[in-house]
Amino acid sequence: MNVKINSVHFKADKKLEAFVTDRMEKLQTFFDGVIGSEVVLKLDNGETRENKIAEIRLLIRGYDLFAKKEALTFEAAIDLATDALRKQLVKHKEKVRGS
Repeated sequence: MNVKINSVHFKADKKLEAFVTDRMEKLQTFFDGVIGSEVVLKLDNGETRENKIAEIRLLIRGYDLFAKKEALTFEAAIDLATDALRKQLVKHKEKVRGS
């Protein structure tokens, strides 16, 4: 799977990029039609401590699935977003098989 990672206003280290790539590859086990993903990591300038934002667009045949989550760390935000995408993938898979 092709994984594009964009970090806004900071430089993501190799460890974080490896974490993102690992999570994206795990999503591919739920549905074979995953073409790629676009991950945007941002820092929010708000006053809350939960200012790490992960936006993930999952590219599948005919559709794009999207999740945006905010958490205390980028890893937690990525985990929340991939959980949401996993649910969307399972729902999409059932819809495709049902038709």
